Amino acid sequence: MTTMETDYFDTFCKISKAFGSAATQNELLNLIVDSAISTMDGKAACLFLSDEKNDFFIPVVQKGLSENYFHASPIKVVNLIKEIEKKGYLLFKDATTDARLEHHEAKKAEGIASIMSVPVRMKNHTIGILSLYTATQRDFGEKEISFLCALADQGGIAIHNNRLLNRIEKNSTLFLDLASSINSTLEITEILKHMTEELCDVFGMKGASIRLFNEDTQAMELVASHGLTQEFLKSLAPNVSSDFISSILKGETKIVNDTDIDKRPELVEGMKKAGIKSAICTPIMAREQAIGLMGLFSEDQREFPNDLIMIVEALGHQGGLAIQNASMYLKLQEDKNNLEKDVWSHRSWF
Repeated sequence: MTTMETDYFDTFCKISKAFGSAATQNELLNLIVDSAISTMDGKAACLFLSDEKNDFFIPVVQKGLSENYFHASPIKVVNLIKEIEKKGYLLFKDATTDARLEHHEAKKAEGIASIMSVPVRMKNHTIGILSLYTATQRDFGEKEISFLCALADQGGIAIHNNRLLNRIEKNSTLFLDLASSINSTLEITEILKHMTEELCDVFGMKGASIRLFNEDTQAMELVASHGLTQEFLKSLAPNVSSDFISSILKGETKIVNDTDIDKRPELVEGMKKAGIKSAICTPIMAREQAIGLMGLFSEDQREFPNDLIMIVEALGHQGGLAIQNASMYLKLQEDKNNLEKDVWSHRSWF
């Protein structure tokens, strides 16, 4: 085994040990950046994560770069992402003159000669970039590029695991909070209002709404909402006879991943006008029957992972339980009042 291969092996042993010791995301990312510098004889390294909403890359971990270096500022994402995904990596052999880069004078002042950048991926989606900086101009061999890509993959795994753990924690807290609300009050409007607010906060949604099916009017009536305009809510008043709504009332969860490409104009037209990119709608269930629907709306195009779908569906059942409990309480109160009136009317018996 060559010295280079031994270094690569030792590096991955350290990273594997760090994963196994439940190191934090920040600790793992720092280890990855440090490993890139030490193993590949670099001057500096930086791991960027994309801020898709603002179309920027933001440095989250960097070593070897001065505070005055312009890389501390966000850099544009679009062109770099396209090029890096096409080739699998980007080499800027002369970073001080390459037209694809900015701030050439700052790079000269920093002593940067070459930059090698590889994608940080999570589930085949590029979420960032790992860049290695060298003090002298150099080319990179196939093994070196593969090694840096493997380090970036480890960064993607660390970020994915951290996000998953955070999501599980948030989901559990949300579920517990809602269960506590159901046990603490029978004011159904208060519970549903709290539910929409919490959903938006935990899942980072633009807005949420809850509608219940009125059997007398055969309409879906709005009972709670958060973060959505009245104009949007009116434009989205669901048609019970539509395939989309009828499927939900049969117990199915329906998803709109991207309103720009969705081929159901009657469904997404109002969403697009309100700046909605994605949505998830799930039934409100009571005794295995759909009595309404809950909609979550995002202004960003996003996928909905299975664990998020499951927790949203479970919350739909919890909402149905809250409504059912409140209805039973009101019925008991009505029966109690009727009984008291009946007893009083026959007081002469006693």
